Amino acid sequence: MKRRFRLTRSTDFKRVRRSGKSYAHPLIVLYQLASEQECVRVGVAAGRTVGSAVQRNRAKRLLRAAMSSLISQVSPGFDLLLIARSPLATATLDQTYSALLMLLRRAQLLLPHDS
Repeated sequence: MKRRFRLTRSTDFKRVRRSGKSYAHPLIVLYQLASEQECVRVGVAAGRTVGSAVQRNRAKRLLRAAMSSLISQVSPGFDLLLIARSPLATATLDQTYSALLMLLRRAQLLLPHDS
């Protein structure tokens, strides 16, 4: 995921978590908050409950990889926060992708298809 699509500041993470709406899945928790930006910005976090540093970094890489393939389908103007849950450390990329797709659909963040 490109740097311009990332939430990087701690204050942004806190703002989205405190004021945003959350959607839960056994693998991921998604927080969304409308923003003034013309693009979607995504923050990724994995707490110590996920596992060791190696497992947390793997979980964050999985989330970034799944989100990078979906970012073009997400409605602009939102800040998103993806928080890994402990089962994500052993999940595959396909499982992560489908979980993230389900959360984005539930949050109604996907752009309509032109089919």
